[in-house]
Amino acid sequence: MSNKIIIYTDGACTGNPGAGGYGAVLIKDDQREEISGGYKLTTNNRMEMMAAIAALQSLEEKSEVTLHSDSKYLVDAVEKGWAKKWQANGWKRNKKDKAKNPDLWQLVLDLCNQHQVNFVWVKGHAGIPENERCDQLAVKAAKGINLPADEGYQV
Repeated sequence: MSNKIIIYTDGACTGNPGAGGYGAVLIKDDQREEISGGYKLTTNNRMEMMAAIAALQSLEEKSEVTLHSDSKYLVDAVEKGWAKKWQANGWKRNKKDKAKNPDLWQLVLDLCNQHQVNFVWVKGHAGIPENERCDQLAVKAAKGINLPADEGYQV
């Protein structure tokens, strides 16, 4: 696959739950694109996931993606197979506990089936320029006005 893309993502929340935002930087060859968005009431984990989802959804063709995130929740759930296990168990983490954010996990898994995605954890706020830029985009988006509702968020 010749369509190789590097993605950096981050999510932010003003309170958890609270207004939230996400940001992503997509790099292909010498092209760079930034995307962001926000919601009036959500959680930090949902915004970390939305950053990855929005970035992957923006790809126009099947791609080989290296996706960098400072969210252990996102990276570990995919790379260690937890999300697939939760899906196979009817979105339950075990016999009694429901998995959180099944709507977004379904999207993540679907997008990972469309693209070849390798998730890489990076330390947040460690001076990695693209990760820092994603944080700026996410924080700015969370402070936006007239933010839409996060339809999948449940208190």
